[in-house]
Amino acid sequence: MSELPRYEYVKLADALAADMASGKLPQGAALPGERAMTELHGVSIGTVRRAIVELRKRGLVATLPAKGTYVIGMPKEADSSAEGT
Repeated sequence: MSELPRYEYVKLADALAADMASGKLPQGAALPGERAMTELHGVSIGTVRRAIVELRKRGLVATLPAKGTYVIGMPKEADSSAEGT
């Protein structure tokens, strides 16, 4: 059986989480603005907003009104590799 398709906002959230895990977006870094992300990833602003909500639910980012969205945590996948040793 084939895998079910994922929503675009989940794909974007996963891509941003991968950037966090790789160090491309380290803890404390600001995410690009919503409009910049629409152009970078070729998605709608609604998709970007839902992806940010998803990342907040995962505990990876915090949004400060009129300041931006910042990385506050690391994806669990990055932590699980250290637990296995």
